[in-house]
Amino acid sequence: MEQKMFCFQCQETAGCTGCTITGVCGKTPDVAAMQDLLVYASKGLSAVTTQLRKGGKEISPSTDRLITTNLFMTITNANFDKEQIIDQIRKTLEARDRLLLEVEDITALPQAALWTGTDSWEEKAARIGVLSTKDEDIRSLRELITYGLKGLSAYLKHASALHHDDPDVDAFVQKALASTLDDQLSVEDLISLALETGKYGVAGMALLDRANTESFGNPEITAVNIGVRSNPGILISGHDLHDLEMLLEQSQGTGVDVYTHSEMLPAHYYPAFKKYPNFVGNYGNAWWKQKEEFEKFNGPILMTTNCIVPPAVSYQDRLYTTGAASYPGCVHIDKESDGNKDFSLIIEHAKKCEAPAEIETGEIIGGFAHAQVFALADQIVDAVQSGAIRKFVVMAGCDGRMKSRDYYTEFAKTLPEDTVILTAGCAKYKYNKLSLGQIGGIPRVLDAGQCNDSYSLVLIALKLKEIFRLDDINDLPIVYNIAWYEQKAVIVLLSLLYLGIHNIHLGPTLPAFLSPNVKSKREKEPRIVKGPCL
Repeated sequence: MEQKMFCFQCQETAGCTGCTITGVCGKTPDVAAMQDLLVYASKGLSAVTTQLRKGGKEISPSTDRLITTNLFMTITNANFDKEQIIDQIRKTLEARDRLLLEVEDITALPQAALWTGTDSWEEKAARIGVLSTKDEDIRSLRELITYGLKGLSAYLKHASALHHDDPDVDAFVQKALASTLDDQLSVEDLISLALETGKYGVAGMALLDRANTESFGNPEITAVNIGVRSNPGILISGHDLHDLEMLLEQSQGTGVDVYTHSEMLPAHYYPAFKKYPNFVGNYGNAWWKQKEEFEKFNGPILMTTNCIVPPAVSYQDRLYTTGAASYPGCVHIDKESDGNKDFSLIIEHAKKCEAPAEIETGEIIGGFAHAQVFALADQIVDAVQSGAIRKFVVMAGCDGRMKSRDYYTEFAKTLPEDTVILTAGCAKYKYNKLSLGQIGGIPRVLDAGQCNDSYSLVLIALKLKEIFRLDDINDLPIVYNIAWYEQKAVIVLLSLLYLGIHNIHLGPTLPAFLSPNVKSKREKEPRIVKGPCL
């Protein structure tokens, strides 16, 4: 059968080897081709910015943001709009051409930095895709680094929306992206670069943590309603807290309630959002159940980032996108010149809709980010020292559709009662509604927040290491059972490896982009990465 595309960046890639006809995510071959070309153009621009920085020139924040937006747009389930991606390629080539005028010697630049864009883009995309790197191990590591940078760029984009930027992290993203074009780098060089990507992953998550907490306060223990009210509602999904803030401000006094979905659940933990009387609860579960749940919500849905499932016709006219996310046929809301967004269209749409249909009732308890857990430190230490808590299990990461992911539910159910789960990301939906009880008033599931809040779990581990006066973080009574789906999970994994955390169970399947030789190189070291025992 003719291969129409090749993509293996997510966990659900076809046959655990690669999507070649169409994406399991719903991405079509023509969209996949333009995404490949956008990454290629971004690598070319990054090669130019990296060379200019070596010469002491400064790169504008707008160029940094262009590159992070480009990478964010190519994350799984983010942008399915071919025309929008093409427009982004044009912007990237224009930015690169302006900067090329400042380069004194272009002979050292890779071909990606000099591509004119005057040939057939479809043919060019076919020549520069993933499989254009013939050496399997080099290809594996180049893609590992690229996917980590995509995940990091998502976090940088959210932080930037809250006016928090780090030029050093942006410079690294571009240097590393350009390095994936360098044929002189060996397997060992690329392994080192992958771990360095993890180092900057930690820095990027710290930046976003600072942006969120300075903007909205430190998350606190919160009971979140999962039922519904009788007002019409707007459902907000994705990860962007700044978009939520603007929506809540604009919807005050309109009679429209706002509900979170999937990774937006942790917004309820931030003190700043509790002042909004129409911010009423969380609706539904992880991203992959959205077709059924969006149908029943009745009102409009705002997708702020990735995690779009191609919508059913019955609610496509109620699905809105913004930021890096887009889907053909859905209304896209752009930011205005001042950086704000006008959500009046979606608010007026909501007023004409029925209230959400109730799909469940009750509450979810969360808000256990690092500041809140530090406040409970004495209580937790006492529980550990008394033997009431014997072990912590980090079960962070992504949820997904595969039946094998039921493993995480069963794993949580069968954990001994003296075990506490530390979680972040939408993987928590596999167990956060189970009745697992408490240990001395401490819930057995401590939800730190979104996938980027895995940073909180690292800080908690480092704090416990300090309290118990241990030399090695791996001596803590903590084990890691991480679920992954897309590229933000890749940067979390690289960050954990950079921090020297060992024996990470990764599943439900290992990434298809890790070649056998690359896997074996990791398995010869104490930081073994393997699938969970199913």
